[in-house]
Amino acid sequence: MIRVLGVGNVLMSDDGFGPFVVRVLEATYDCPPGVEFIDIGTPGLDLTPYLLDTDTAIFVDTVSSRGAPGEIRVYEREDLLRHPPQLRTGPHDPALKEALLTVAAAGAGPSRVILIGVIPHWIATGVALSPLVEAAVPRAVQMVVDSLTALGVRPVRRMHPSIPDVWWAKASPKTPHLTAK
Repeated sequence: MIRVLGVGNVLMSDDGFGPFVVRVLEATYDCPPGVEFIDIGTPGLDLTPYLLDTDTAIFVDTVSSRGAPGEIRVYEREDLLRHPPQLRTGPHDPALKEALLTVAAAGAGPSRVILIGVIPHWIATGVALSPLVEAAVPRAVQMVVDSLTALGVRPVRRMHPSIPDVWWAKASPKTPHLTAK
């Protein structure tokens, strides 16, 4: 099983990047059985079940990194586990390291982990992605497709894509990835 997991709070502006990208993928591509696109919101420590029975996990999320808002960073499992987990300040704080370490200790979980992360411009109450982060959505979608292709899975672009179910955001003329083609 390969899971593409969109992580983030859609009610906190750029933090909704992961779910947004997953919804665009669902609307635009068909994948063979054994590949799932899942908007997992902000699972915190409840992330572990998404990793069980999974060979590869591709996460899409915002990341704290040096660089300009809208830049995308890619991390592999080794990059993510290089440093010990940080102190969690709330139940929905990212718990990726903890979840990876938990399933590994149980002898389970994905053998391959990829995080495709965007540097946010702002994270505040609101349902719109910042223009810089919204502009990164098509690049992130393509990076997921390229990652799946490298794993031997060929996502097929739908001849008639549907409009992504981004119930929290409105489509505008500036968001062509939200309109069916």
